[in-house]
Amino acid sequence: MHNAIEVRNLCKQFRVRHRSHLKVRLMSMFKPTQPIQTFLALQDVSFTVPHGQTVAIIGRNGSGKSTLLSLLARVYRKTSGEILLYNPQGGPARTAPLLDLSAGFHLDLTGMDNILFFGAILGYSQKEMQDRFDSIVEFAELGDKVDTTLRNWNEGARLRLGFSIAVHTNPDILLVDEVLAVGDEAFQAKCYALIRRMQAQGKTILFVTHDLRAVERVAQRVIWLKQGHLHMDGPVQEVLSAYRVFSAEQGLESMK
Repeated sequence: MHNAIEVRNLCKQFRVRHRSHLKVRLMSMFKPTQPIQTFLALQDVSFTVPHGQTVAIIGRNGSGKSTLLSLLARVYRKTSGEILLYNPQGGPARTAPLLDLSAGFHLDLTGMDNILFFGAILGYSQKEMQDRFDSIVEFAELGDKVDTTLRNWNEGARLRLGFSIAVHTNPDILLVDEVLAVGDEAFQAKCYALIRRMQAQGKTILFVTHDLRAVERVAQRVIWLKQGHLHMDGPVQEVLSAYRVFSAEQGLESMK
């Protein structure tokens, strides 16, 4: 039987052209183009996630966490390696990515239109999204705001809508970047309760966070990325203990 997620020898390389001063750019018009630098955001990363497991991905800024989630969500193309996502029956998995506040939204459309639009991006029909419409709006606590354009919403309302859509599309795999709990304390409690229900239903969840308390609250396993490499993968407390020691040492170094 397949795992929910199978990642093998995954690498992602980005190409970067640095912007130079105007004088240098003008001179370069008469010379060969400036060389493009490359860097490996992820290097030879391999892991599997069984169906129904909740995995937190941690690491310092620039470690490759969001890149990994974007590759799993097919936002980025891998440079090399293999990514396989399966549903419990062994077919292609339905994923629901919530990677960025503005991803999948059109600010000049109403909340109602954006629910249909976001759903289409995730591969759901208009009828499927209409059937979920009331539950999405109620959970996100939007009220009449759903009939107004997102350009007039604050970031919290947009994030609540994105989170609500993602979790109400009944995905096989939920991918969440830094927004596991959003809004005020009451709404955060609703988010965690919904995550627990998804866990009870056997959903697979991967989430990126810097909030180690959130990791302790919902994760069953932790993957620690360090400079694009999989540095540690194991039980929550074991990985968090090592990561806290590392973070403290880094903090002391920065004070010297």
